[in-house]
Amino acid sequence: SAFFIAIVVVQWADLLVCKTRKLSIFQQGMRNHQLTFAILFETALACILAYTPGTDNGLNMQPILFRWWLPAIPYSLTIFVYDECRKFFMRRNPGGFVERETYY
Repeated sequence: SAFFIAIVVVQWADLLVCKTRKLSIFQQGMRNHQLTFAILFETALACILAYTPGTDNGLNMQPILFRWWLPAIPYSLTIFVYDECRKFFMRRNPGGFVERETYY
């Protein structure tokens, strides 16, 4: 259960990172309400799967303490900060090394 929750927490950053290719999330903003709904839905679904009685039998999930949600947050922040820095360097130096090596 804790591993599944960790994947969900890291997917928050992944969803925000994939939102734009070059613009920062702070420049783009969060005007896409489907994306906001997707983050909330993903979190709610994880809560339902982790805390609903009976999922321990079908999915081998067990209720976990809130503190087990926290270890994945530094990894999520690392992914987010890394990609924001990558996008900053791509905007600062168009066609440069960072863009050539990391732009998809």
